[in-house]
Amino acid sequence: MQDLTGALLERKSGVALWRQIADLIRSDIATGSAAKNDRLPPEMELAGRYGVNRHTVRAAIAALEQEGVLRSEQGRGTFIRRRKRLSYPIAKRTRFSAGLGTQAGTTRTRLLQSGEDAASQTVSENLDIAPDTPVIRLDTVSEADGVPVSRATSWFDANRFAGIDKAFEEHASITRALAACGVTDYVRKSTVIEARHASTEDIDLLRLSAGAIVLVTRAVNADADGRPIQYSETRFAADRVELKIETD
Repeated sequence: MQDLTGALLERKSGVALWRQIADLIRSDIATGSAAKNDRLPPEMELAGRYGVNRHTVRAAIAALEQEGVLRSEQGRGTFIRRRKRLSYPIAKRTRFSAGLGTQAGTTRTRLLQSGEDAASQTVSENLDIAPDTPVIRLDTVSEADGVPVSRATSWFDANRFAGIDKAFEEHASITRALAACGVTDYVRKSTVIEARHASTEDIDLLRLSAGAIVLVTRAVNADADGRPIQYSETRFAADRVELKIETD
């Protein structure tokens, strides 16, 4: 691991030190500089490098263990848990199950809840409808081999897609629900991607540890005529999924 010191930590940022250390370790794992032979240095050495006590380092390691990034072996030390991340394509036609292909034995998307809202400014702009227009909201979680990899909230114009919530309950698929409402094909119009710390709800629904990172996409899908039909905000577990931008 590179010689990181306490100077890298922001002690008055409002972000707990153990969380900052977990982020630094996670970053080093991603760059390949985290450990020798996949084994982390002892807690005392890490504490010295970061300028904190052992309890702070231990809290960071415990969080990464819970997240599945690290594993501890009694008498041997702490090791990186090497897992191949799923590669999820962001392309002209982005579909969850088809996108994962043979990377997972089973995939499913389940509905958490649905409802009718008045379109916020963001939703109305992305769906090209007037503010406060009724929209149907679907909150979902998608899994691969029984492990949650993403959670999403999607909005649809209620005037055009009345009953899409019921269609989703029946088909457990956005694509099939849209087809039931008359849209047999659609394409990705735009995608914005950012990374941030998981919220409390992300942690609960995606089974993450505090301090975990999620990749957030804000996407618009459009029908064959170019009309926006779906606006969604999706949170992917960054340690389980990588987003692959594909050009057609």
